[in-house]
Amino acid sequence: MPKPGMNLRASTSVLLAAALTACAVGPDYHEPDAPDVKAYTGAPVAVTAVPVPGGSQTLHYGTLTSSEWWHDFHSDALDRVLQQALTNNPGLRQARENLSAAQYDYKAANGVFYPQVGVGVGGQRARSSGAGPVVSHPSVYSLYTADVQVSYSPDIFGLSRLVSRRQQALVDLADDQLQAARLALVGNVIDVTLDLAATDEALDATRQSLADEKQIYDLVKLRYDHGAISRLVLDAQQTQLSDVAAAAPALEQQRDADLHLLAIYTGRFPAEGPGGDVPGFADLSLPADLPVTLPTDLVRARPDIRAAEAQLRAANAEVGEAVARMYPQFTLTGDVGHESNQWGTLFKPANEIWNLAANLFVPIFEGDTLEAEKESAEAQYRGIFDQYQATVLEAFRQVADVLGALEHDADVLSARVDQEASAKEAFALAREQYKAGAIGYLDLLNSEVSYQSARIALVDARQQRYADTAALYVAMGGGAWTEAHETVPAAATTASPAAGTPD
Repeated sequence: MPKPGMNLRASTSVLLAAALTACAVGPDYHEPDAPDVKAYTGAPVAVTAVPVPGGSQTLHYGTLTSSEWWHDFHSDALDRVLQQALTNNPGLRQARENLSAAQYDYKAANGVFYPQVGVGVGGQRARSSGAGPVVSHPSVYSLYTADVQVSYSPDIFGLSRLVSRRQQALVDLADDQLQAARLALVGNVIDVTLDLAATDEALDATRQSLADEKQIYDLVKLRYDHGAISRLVLDAQQTQLSDVAAAAPALEQQRDADLHLLAIYTGRFPAEGPGGDVPGFADLSLPADLPVTLPTDLVRARPDIRAAEAQLRAANAEVGEAVARMYPQFTLTGDVGHESNQWGTLFKPANEIWNLAANLFVPIFEGDTLEAEKESAEAQYRGIFDQYQATVLEAFRQVADVLGALEHDADVLSARVDQEASAKEAFALAREQYKAGAIGYLDLLNSEVSYQSARIALVDARQQRYADTAALYVAMGGGAWTEAHETVPAAATTASPAAGTPD
């Protein structure tokens, strides 16, 4: 006759073999196709090649963006500020820790693919009452045990693999969110840096205007003292002088706010400042060659789209988990050890104990709970797919907007340069003519206001061109980038995510 336990061992072998050949139930996952579009805008965007201060630019389609694209501005000061931000920004550090936690969650989820082994040692001292049918008097005894416990859940219908697949998608999601946070931080640092540069130039222009206003005031007062003009004209010039003087404090306040924000981006307190020189326009070079990712490649280039796709994979795996919970679940357990009422004889062969057990749970009636959970998971998947599509559409809109802006930025800047030069010349001529009495004060005032407006408009146009250039790099996804993280190994028994969508 076969020994006791042989049938159980044979049954265990069958279950293990079934687990090794099992297939995950539930829907397969198919990665969404790249959008079938050939261009970002309705009309092709021409190259920006107008020769203006800062240099001309050319769009290069099908060119990948560098992961450290800010070096294209050729500013050591900008590089230092960004290095501080990438190292010390607490929001970016939080994103790194989120990735690390997701990696360990994935590793923990894969532990189910291996047998769970534990060692137990126990000692007991007890007294029986003697009230039983066999023992008629109380007794005191000791009981010692030492055993090894093993349990294993064969993943016959793939529930554990689906959980692992979802955790892998969450790792990818955390990684993409880290890259998106990095890209956003770089873009924000450059934006506030450009705003500081523009504010500094606006302050310089305001100080120059204030000096001009004082000269004009002296000229107007001289004519007033000689009785050539009325007090009303002198008061009007005093008001104009006061208006220009009042503009400087507002610009100083804006500059302070920008410095405080830049300090926060670099992980410093506002009182500490950004911790280094902030580059001005004179320290920046406008990139001459601008990379433009092809529309079919944008979905893999942008971290926000990749993050949305990772959420889609996680939602797909959750649908599969809901389906797998409708199928039977198997558990194998066993332990082997020794038991004795004396510690010295605990490990004698005669005191050996063991047991093997196989458990099967089949859901029969759950009050429609499992079916409702499956329907909920499918609805969530559809919603996340809609969210993915919205993310893609928004990304294409951002690219189209910035390409359109770049197409016109050089033209605008060139026109502002000409406008400022003409206004400066006209103002100088008007001042001489007013001094000679050839024109009235109103003509001088109009020329003066036009020159001030032209100065500020030129500063704004220069800032906008730099800002739109940086925005293009951001819209292209900032280039492929991976940071050094601890690699969490995948379990050997896990399956690669299949391609498919829920039926």
